[in-house]
Amino acid sequence: MTVTVLPVGPAHPAFAEVVAMFDEYRGHYGQASRPGPTRAWLADQLTQGRLTLAAARHGDEFCGFVTTAVLPASLRLGTVWWIRDLYVAPNHRRGGVGRTLLRHVVAGARAAGALRVSLQTESDNVPALTLYAAAGFRPVAGLDLLNLALRPNDRDDPTA
Repeated sequence: MTVTVLPVGPAHPAFAEVVAMFDEYRGHYGQASRPGPTRAWLADQLTQGRLTLAAARHGDEFCGFVTTAVLPASLRLGTVWWIRDLYVAPNHRRGGVGRTLLRHVVAGARAAGALRVSLQTESDNVPALTLYAAAGFRPVAGLDLLNLALRPNDRDDPTA
């Protein structure tokens, strides 16, 4: 299967299709479908430069996406790339789409001179953990993820 990856922003002709997939991704994590707010939120994140979005296409169909954020690495005076979201449509899983999206991000980070690429996923997400390990990602010993919920309904949402 030949998969191509291309940047997608709010002005891209396929933005609506990718937004629908993003809303599907949110549903995968228990969030209610909200196409309008999802489109507005994603467009704002991309326009403000807080996220970049790349989508995987197989033929004429978009089948996955990845969002990344570039963060300062103050101690090393560099940058790190953080994969915030990676999603492959269910009917395209186990076909190399996720691997292709990861390679795209890693190649971009290397070309930009980033120090590393980081990500997080749930500890019981075995397919994702297997994919990430095969791509060379390793757990970080000695660090804990801590959150401070600012709104009561965010208390149980580690991705908020």
